[in-house]
Amino acid sequence: MKTSESFRLSAVLSFSGGLQDAYTYNVRGNVFANAQTGNVVLMSQNFMLGNVAAALSYMVPLLAFAAGILVAERIESHFENRHWRHMILILEILSLLAVGFIGRKFDMIANMIVSFSCAMQVQTFRKVHGYGYASTMCIGNLRSGIESISQYAREKDRQFLRKSLHFFGIIFIFAIGAGVGGILSGVWGIRTIWISVLLLLTVVIIMRE
Repeated sequence: MKTSESFRLSAVLSFSGGLQDAYTYNVRGNVFANAQTGNVVLMSQNFMLGNVAAALSYMVPLLAFAAGILVAERIESHFENRHWRHMILILEILSLLAVGFIGRKFDMIANMIVSFSCAMQVQTFRKVHGYGYASTMCIGNLRSGIESISQYAREKDRQFLRKSLHFFGIIFIFAIGAGVGGILSGVWGIRTIWISVLLLLTVVIIMRE
């Protein structure tokens, strides 16, 4: 099994993903870094109400997320035989480090960078123990976890039970990261995002083992 697919590494990434969502919501104007479905709903609602400025504040992270997916895919295609995941991690670390220096006047720029970074992460790390998952959101993991529980109940194959535990474990750790991020956002403000920088540095170390 690849180190990049280990549960330990996926847990660190998921904790960081939850923290980033809590950070942008609590510190950067109630915008989600990862939950783009929420951003689409709020963007559409504000456009319909004529609140163009508010709508754009939700559109920008959505577009940045799309750009992050594109950049990560291009890096993978050009450097797939090298340490392309490390390259993306370093880019993500530098991006989030910069966010901690961006003042509240420029929340839109900060949200754009965080969403861009989250997208690169979710595109780069897509499996845990060979199972497809997302480290920065829960809906797909919840679906896969419940599906695996249903398959276990029907076929009594413990492989499905183990699979479901991977997904529920990731969701639980994401939730813990979000909770910690929400609490610390009230204490450290814009610099809370640097916790994710430390977490991603930990991922780099894990991948070098």
